[in-house]
Amino acid sequence: MEGKDKKKDLTPISELGEFKLIEELTKTFEIKSEFTDMGVGDDAAILDFKKQKVLISTDMLVEGVHFDLAYTPLKHLGYKAVVSNLSDIFSMNANCSQITVSVALSNRFTLESIEELYLGIRAACKKFNVDLVGGDTTSSNKGLIISITAIGHAKEKLISKRNGAKLNDLVVVSGDLGSAYMGLQILKRENEVFKVNPNNQPDLSNYTYLLQRQLKPDARKDVIEFFEKNKIIPTSMIDISDGLSSEILHICKNSNVGCNIYEDKIPVSEELKAACEEFKLHSTTVAMGGGEDYELLFTIDQKDFDKIKSSPDLTVIGHITQDSESINLITKAEQSVPITSQGWKSF
Repeated sequence: MEGKDKKKDLTPISELGEFKLIEELTKTFEIKSEFTDMGVGDDAAILDFKKQKVLISTDMLVEGVHFDLAYTPLKHLGYKAVVSNLSDIFSMNANCSQITVSVALSNRFTLESIEELYLGIRAACKKFNVDLVGGDTTSSNKGLIISITAIGHAKEKLISKRNGAKLNDLVVVSGDLGSAYMGLQILKRENEVFKVNPNNQPDLSNYTYLLQRQLKPDARKDVIEFFEKNKIIPTSMIDISDGLSSEILHICKNSNVGCNIYEDKIPVSEELKAACEEFKLHSTTVAMGGGEDYELLFTIDQKDFDKIKSSPDLTVIGHITQDSESINLITKAEQSVPITSQGWKSF
């Protein structure tokens, strides 16, 4: 009876209507950015970036394709959805100041469940000092769909694109790679165990770091701040959402260069190594092909090496070469292996 009473307290979305739903979900969001003239509440937001360049990036997350609510808490999903978009702005050496959020909902969701989603969105907005300035809501017969647009700004001379890498530049990555992918494998495994035995209580204490990297990753705004403080402008940059192999291929293709990436330089966590042994996977394969790390992969002129060498969170993993047809992984055995795209593919 207690469970039934609790269910009666939940609010069907149909009772609110679109505008009341938007009001309920956004009433606790505060305007923080100096570039926001007006946020939610009219037909369009009003932004004023004065003399800076405006950057806009949009990502969509679809239930059953990009996430599974069987093992993804809605609060974590909201946070991660924002982070994945902010990362696209940071990867151009820019700051993000606003987002819009659009959601399509099936009738199985209640107000309270979507409020959980927005708690995660709000937590990300607060952490990264970003304003929610609009969006849309509609119905869906395919579960939950989230679309977020991130809006950023930067001075033109500071913007880093994918096409600026040049001969002898150093290839650098932030953080460690592959942990988010392994976190997902652990969640998938435990979900399959749960289907067989719903009474099973998994002990996930050994996987805390890997699960955090999958469920609650962070965009690397701190790296962008490090660049600003140390007067570094990456010659090219991209975020690692689809895997290191895919992202370095993007940089090389857009810059018309080649590269050598050294296996023994790729940063991986001890937790990843232990999990790879358990799952009988090679940590380098996971680091190269796993996505959703949202770390930054970038190139810098060699003269900037002294500025980054003392950072414990930045690792030089290779260098740019002239031959655009030669994009290689140099193994620990000093063999040269062509890098192929192993990461996430949308279709």
